[in-house]
Amino acid sequence: MARFGRRAAEAPRLAPELDDVALGRMLRALAGTPGAEPQGILVAQAERLLREANDDWDRRGHRVTVLAGAAPSLARRRRLKHPRSADALVLHAWADVLTARLTGRLDDAAATRDTCRRAAEAAPADPTPWVALLAALCLEGRTSAELTPVRKEIAARDPWNRETYLTIFVHLSPDGQGSQAARREFLDDVVTVMPPQMPPACLPLTAAVDHSHRELAGSGLSALVAARYWEQPQHTRLLDRTGPRSSGSGPGTRATRPA
Repeated sequence: MARFGRRAAEAPRLAPELDDVALGRMLRALAGTPGAEPQGILVAQAERLLREANDDWDRRGHRVTVLAGAAPSLARRRRLKHPRSADALVLHAWADVLTARLTGRLDDAAATRDTCRRAAEAAPADPTPWVALLAALCLEGRTSAELTPVRKEIAARDPWNRETYLTIFVHLSPDGQGSQAARREFLDDVVTVMPPQMPPACLPLTAAVDHSHRELAGSGLSALVAARYWEQPQHTRLLDRTGPRSSGSGPGTRATRPA
């Protein structure tokens, strides 16, 4: 497919909000409004956006991570002004995690873990602070034994949390603390027991995209084959299966669909 052969500078990029229209409006407002006073108003609007997600944890988690990534310094300043606010705390925690994913390390791992736990205490039903804590521990290279209690806390609140499965998937990759074999085993285990229309339905496609990128980055025959990766029958079937799952309605509706 021609689009997979484009140079990186020409490749299309997804908007971070994906299909969340309200989140997209919020991001455009944040990007276009300089100054402390207008931004204070926008932060209040952002927190209202988080409250409107209620207990739709998939949507709330998506909104938290996108907002924290779009304005990390603003998220941290908000926490200083509202040290007990669940929204301010979780935005700060995710701002730390997302910044660390770019730099490769947490500036203050203990402080980030403390922020995650304070956010969890402020909103006991919300899995989002626990997911941030899991991501922070993965960035620190912690063992499976250390990750398991946190995963149990998430599962008690949101058994099929999308970000949790994506985080573990990356953690088990050769770039993380695992291997291709460990990641395949994890993927097989998840797909075997996962009910239809659950948020981690994206995992097989995520794995295929990652594999295609690794093949394209190689040389020789593997790179030539990778150029036609998405024309192979097993991958076209995967796209056909994943598309309907991602665009359905009802209980399986994704956070990336309009509210």
